[in-house]
Amino acid sequence: MSDTPVEYTPIGTIHTDFETAEGMPIQPTVAGDATGVVAFDAEFELALSDLDGFSHCILLYHFHGSDGDHSPTVTPFLDESERGLFATRAPKRPNNIGLSVVAIESIDGTELTVSGIDVVDGTPLLDVKPFVPEFDIPQNTESGWIADSDDGTGRTRADSRFL
Repeated sequence: MSDTPVEYTPIGTIHTDFETAEGMPIQPTVAGDATGVVAFDAEFELALSDLDGFSHCILLYHFHGSDGDHSPTVTPFLDESERGLFATRAPKRPNNIGLSVVAIESIDGTELTVSGIDVVDGTPLLDVKPFVPEFDIPQNTESGWIADSDDGTGRTRADSRFL
């Protein structure tokens, strides 16, 4: 492990209707029409230029509600079995970094309105990147244990297990 500290400075804040993780969509693809506004710091207004030509973007953010207390195994929302942390999307991670692919609805100055959001209100934004299918969707993929996880309950919302 490197002894060099890594520090990030948030570039904005993600605002949503989700006050806590409990009851929030577990992934953007099941968030439906849930919308949010990403408020960028003023210095990044020009950095948003041309992003409106993309249908989706990738938000990288800090899980500010997670205490950083992580375990090498977790029981993810879609399963009843313990799984290796890095084989899940559980929010309690060594570096508390989250990722969501969301639809771009509009950009107005320093505000990016998105839909399909699965983030708690007030989440610090670390970066945003355009979603490019030609780059971001590899061919011949496999979904590991998730492919077998449909237990018929249709779980799409978070419960209290990672609070």
